[in-house]
Amino acid sequence: MSGQQPPRQRRPFRGDESSPGSASHSAREIVPNSTGSDSEHTDAVNAGYERQAYRPSRMPYMETTRFGWIVASALFFIALVLRFYKINHPDQVVFDEVHFGKFAAYYILREYYFDVHPPFAKLLFGLVGWFVGFDGKFDFTSIGDSYSIHQVPYIGMRSFPALLGSLTVPIVFWIMKESGYPTAIAAFSAALVLFGKFFLYVKRLSFLTDNAHVAQTRLILLDAALVFFMSLSLLAYIKFRKLRYHEFSPKWWGWLFATGTFLACTLGCKMVGLFTFLTVGIAVLVDLWQLLDIRKGLTIEQFYRHFAARALGLIVWPAIVYLSFFWAHFKVLKYSGTGDTFMSPAFQETLAGNELLLNSQEIRYYDTITLKHKDTKVFLHSHEDLYPLRYDDGRISSQGQQVTGYPHNDTNNWWQIIPTKALPATGRGRIVRHKDTIQLLHVKTQSYLLTHDVASPLMPTNQEFTTWYPDEENSRYADTLFNVDVLEALDGEPWKSKSGHFRLIHVPTKVCLWTHAKALPEWAFKQQEINGNKNPQDRSATWFVEDIISDETGEDQRNRTTKVEEKKVKHRNFFKKFWELQSLMLAHNAGLTASHPYATGPINWPFLISGISFWTENDKKQQVYFIGNVASWWACSLSLAVLLGVMTTDAIARRRAINPIPDDIRGRLLNNAGFFVIAWACHYFPFFLMSRQLFLHHYLPAHIASALVAGSVMNFIVTEAIEFPISHASTTAPARRYPRTHTDIGSKAIAFMFGYAGLLFGLFLYIAPLTYGTPGLEGHAVNRRRLLNTWTLHFQAKEHETVVAEDAD
Repeated sequence: MSGQQPPRQRRPFRGDESSPGSASHSAREIVPNSTGSDSEHTDAVNAGYERQAYRPSRMPYMETTRFGWIVASALFFIALVLRFYKINHPDQVVFDEVHFGKFAAYYILREYYFDVHPPFAKLLFGLVGWFVGFDGKFDFTSIGDSYSIHQVPYIGMRSFPALLGSLTVPIVFWIMKESGYPTAIAAFSAALVLFGKFFLYVKRLSFLTDNAHVAQTRLILLDAALVFFMSLSLLAYIKFRKLRYHEFSPKWWGWLFATGTFLACTLGCKMVGLFTFLTVGIAVLVDLWQLLDIRKGLTIEQFYRHFAARALGLIVWPAIVYLSFFWAHFKVLKYSGTGDTFMSPAFQETLAGNELLLNSQEIRYYDTITLKHKDTKVFLHSHEDLYPLRYDDGRISSQGQQVTGYPHNDTNNWWQIIPTKALPATGRGRIVRHKDTIQLLHVKTQSYLLTHDVASPLMPTNQEFTTWYPDEENSRYADTLFNVDVLEALDGEPWKSKSGHFRLIHVPTKVCLWTHAKALPEWAFKQQEINGNKNPQDRSATWFVEDIISDETGEDQRNRTTKVEEKKVKHRNFFKKFWELQSLMLAHNAGLTASHPYATGPINWPFLISGISFWTENDKKQQVYFIGNVASWWACSLSLAVLLGVMTTDAIARRRAINPIPDDIRGRLLNNAGFFVIAWACHYFPFFLMSRQLFLHHYLPAHIASALVAGSVMNFIVTEAIEFPISHASTTAPARRYPRTHTDIGSKAIAFMFGYAGLLFGLFLYIAPLTYGTPGLEGHAVNRRRLLNTWTLHFQAKEHETVVAEDAD
């Protein structure tokens, strides 16, 4: 047949034409199974391609919702077995349980802590810990600490992520099912104990029997919750899009708000949940762009209604849910804890028992104090040694007295506050206040703090700090004047110790007192450099008064700091607390740049170039090594390449008026598989822009998306048809372009699934001792499981030892 088929009559949708398991969209959006614009409902079809007439599936019972639930339940049961198998081993703290177990303890004790991740998943861990009887007194100090000795109900706490990981398996199954993919009976080996499986979901098996997902979801870690809510977000959005012909119906609104809720929960687990927002956001933008097309028949008022509904359900509502996690976080953590020092004084004074409430005191003129940098925790320090005349780079110094940052208590940290105005003999007029101009006298050397237009030793762009010994002419008096800029203070508000975080701004030059972590050379005893920062608003230029040593008479004033009347916990606006914490979370997350022996770059993740050592037991030669199932991960990566190659080849051919792939199948690949590709790309490529520590487990959400892509590619390879229609029909829906069709799977495809499933499960069992940490392996056995020479496993045998062991066998 040459040329195009003659036009078909357009037929309206009928309600019974939508299968119970149909997926989100029909065939033409960059969202799962979308219909696209009305122009795509034209009657043209591919040249040289004759559409198959409708025929029912050979096994129609597999298309029923009941059978779908049977399969989903079977998958859940198997996932549950794999994750709960020996979940009590090891009975010691493993990898990042040192952090997230500790955070659960803080919730139970209600003590404030600081972490770079949002609080939702950690709140759930705290709730589970409380439910199973954890008292919060075990501190998760280091990897290898015993749970059994300290009677920690760790099995119950580990059961929660194991349950979420098990639930994720049927959720991703339903993502594929709801996306309109066919089903078939697939039998797996007796060892797998999976009597029936949908052929397409062999990639789901790659998640079910993937060593990395099993290892990560049986420990007290956040990734199980992250992947669980990410999968729910994708499923809910697909369910929402399936109802596009029922817009503004109760179900339509319900799935829209469910999508927003799950997106907020994903973000509430880790900040990488933003990538799930990005995935759904791209799909929504394409959806809105198509709705804007005048051929859709919507008035501009109707389009605005669609826009407002999506903004409400996917922006406003998730924001409310996300904020509610922090509201609960602040309500639970009401007592002072380890996270106090990260927060501002105003924030700290909302915590019961905080040192600022107990010890914060007003500072008076002529008090002798110590000043401490908020971030680096060094004291402002000076000593009689001078700056060298010439630095290593040839620059000249002032040869003045050195002013440095010193981390330990010392009398060279003592500074007296000198007024620059007349003071009353007694009373509150002698209190130092916000915006006051002062001098700081170094008590030990009786010289005044000074900065001037001389470059600092390590940073030529910043000013040198030194001290000045007064002379009869007071020649440098102006250079010793500083304004006290108390943060978040009103004019005239008293400056306080502990709570009075401030910036010290030089009056003549407007630079502020600043320090950074880099140490000075030996001539300054490797102490920290102090210099003048030309950006007086720099957040890192924050200091506070650590202690009041004495007043102007020289009397010890420590009692003025410790014996004080009880103060009430202060109230602070929720949004101010939220924004402060959120800003600190982002800043500290970006600052996690220290090296780690198991950190890897994103380019390595899809190929499992290296894993992570979670735990080791030297005596029994046991280890938990986080690594994926090579047969699964490599197949998923190959599927992405195959899809790219197929679509590129098809695009080139169509430039020459050759249509190798029928329009409906091509549309399903572009739009449904394309949506999964977008999900993979959004959860993968942003990591290339990050400078922080990165690990293999950051790829787990992207691996889920790549498994969905692999299922789509498998469907394309083994069949020449698609499941159609896939959306919930209505009387207002446009006429269908193609007749109803089902996908049929041949015996060769089923045989391939048997073989592939056996390979997956066999490899899973082979690596299982590294996943479960038991049994212990001798050196030669470890070497055999080192499938790539880049894997850094413990207890490896040297090469000659392996040869001897094999000869003995």
